[in-house]
Amino acid sequence: MKIALISTSSRKNSNSLRFVTYIKHLLAEDGQHDVTVVSFEHYDIPFVGQGSVKHEELTSFQQELINAWEPADLVLFAMPEYNWAAPPQATNTIHQLGVPSFKHLFNNKVFTMVGISNGRGGRQPALDMTTVVNKTISFTNSYSIVSPKLYESHETDKNLDETGQFIGHEVYERTARAFLHYTLSVAQRWIVTEPAV
Repeated sequence: MKIALISTSSRKNSNSLRFVTYIKHLLAEDGQHDVTVVSFEHYDIPFVGQGSVKHEELTSFQQELINAWEPADLVLFAMPEYNWAAPPQATNTIHQLGVPSFKHLFNNKVFTMVGISNGRGGRQPALDMTTVVNKTISFTNSYSIVSPKLYESHETDKNLDETGQFIGHEVYERTARAFLHYTLSVAQRWIVTEPAV
């Protein structure tokens, strides 16, 4: 399965990047997946009303993001919680790419959402992105789903080190693995039963 792990924090060495790197380590255990990690550290997508993304004028960051997302069967967004909401870069990305010229990014995919916190949070950004991605799938008349199980990465910096290695409480590892297993199962079913359109 082709999997894109997207850290939507623009901070260098962010907790979101720790989490997607951790998931990459877990996916490598069975060696069955083609995994790409993208960090928003060099994010440069113009905000809505200030410009748009054009196929023929992609920046290196935009090209990296699209090259990872386009072939992916499963797209995971990891979002830091900023004041109980998703970061503007995350939702802006969906708004800017949820247009007819990038419709293929929302077709025949499974999306999954993870909210990242250094405390006890993360639910709201995952819910925010679920709403925006679901609406974009509908608006573009695409055939994709957002997995119903989201993950809240609590106390991320206490459970994962800077290289994405697990160092924390066993409950964190157990629940992260259960989330990943569920997500892969949903994606596998979707890929196998993908509708003929």
